[in-house]
Amino acid sequence: MALSEHFFTEDIHPIDIVEHLASHNEWDFDRIGDDQIAMAVEGQWRTYSITLAWSGYDETLRLICTFEMDPPAEKLPALYEGLNLVNDQCWAGAFSFWIEQKLMVYRYGLVLAGGQVASADQIDTMITAAVLSAERYYPAFQLMALSEKTPTEALQIAIAEAYGHA
Repeated sequence: MALSEHFFTEDIHPIDIVEHLASHNEWDFDRIGDDQIAMAVEGQWRTYSITLAWSGYDETLRLICTFEMDPPAEKLPALYEGLNLVNDQCWAGAFSFWIEQKLMVYRYGLVLAGGQVASADQIDTMITAAVLSAERYYPAFQLMALSEKTPTEALQIAIAEAYGHA
């Protein structure tokens, strides 16, 4: 039975679904409020902080995935150039750098206008895409921030997307 089959009523709150997914995957999480949850998801490179929040006003489930990054000030122009290159490759979500918090941020919003309901599969896909994107581009961001490589050269290290099955 698919995890999504546990949710077949239309009035399940999206954050309740996220909480169930976090429990199912044994992720550390904290239900901050009725409309927000924060989780720690282990990746290959590091543990990512993921927050999902529901906005009833604009009917959007927002995901923010962050990891710490503290590039030297002289590397910021290269990092920002690299962010533009990375975001050209990201079809769902986008990266930005929050300089004051020293955080690399991946953001995505699932719009559920008109009373649409998110499925567990959709939310799981959002979280998976965030972690996979962070994992894919983390080495390139590190090179942009800490080496003499150009953003284009650094981006060549990004793990290529795999298609098909082995």
